Amino acid sequence: MSLVRRAPFRVVLVALVAAALSALTVAPAQAAAYRYWGFYQLADGAWTFAQKGPDQTVPKDGSVDGWRFAVADEASTRYPRAVLTFDQVCGSTPAEAGKKRVGLVVDFGRPADAADGATPPEPKALCAVVAADATSAAVLATAGDVRTEKGLVCGVAGYPTTDCGGAVKEVSPEAKAADQPVTIAAPASTPSATPSAGATTPAAATAGDVTTTPASGTSGGTVAAYVIAGLVLLALIGYLLVRSRSRARQDG
Repeated sequence: MSLVRRAPFRVVLVALVAAALSALTVAPAQAAAYRYWGFYQLADGAWTFAQKGPDQTVPKDGSVDGWRFAVADEASTRYPRAVLTFDQVCGSTPAEAGKKRVGLVVDFGRPADAADGATPPEPKALCAVVAADATSAAVLATAGDVRTEKGLVCGVAGYPTTDCGGAVKEVSPEAKAADQPVTIAAPASTPSATPSAGATTPAAATAGDVTTTPASGTSGGTVAAYVIAGLVLLALIGYLLVRSRSRARQDG
């Protein structure tokens, strides 16, 4: 009778172990790609993701903000394709009392990043002369009209004209290709960069607009698989301990 009672448990245990192993060996689904504007800051001569949204970031005098439009997913990062220092961007722009100078690099991306065959404008750099307490949103507004939607930066200086952080079902080989450096001419002089009359200020956005790219569900599935596997292994260990003790008693 004991063997009959043990058999179903063994069958269930084997099935659970097989299910757990299957869950662990399933290849994670590819992360979805999105077409969006990313927000960056220059630090030690390299671009880094901004830690806060542009309306919550107050750049210091002498800093450089960067923006890049591209197709990207969780596994890829598309920084502005040129690095310009503050001296390169604002060196010829005189300082003004009560204001600060912030370099701004705007990279509209490659044709492969564009939707519907649109032609992106040439990347540009300018020196924004703004109020001492101005945010990066105000700095970006000096580049031209800023289109926002639900708190996200959707268009800069009229590009793109539509869409906002839309998903890209199939990324072309050209869009997957590595970026090639570009040359962005530094501005000759910027007397006082102020937002245009029709410019809109970007609303809240998270660091580097990273959250415009929803995280894929593969990480959660992987964690669940490991939890299940752990529980099954614990059950197996417990079963083996009980079985060994039972045998020890019988032998005794």
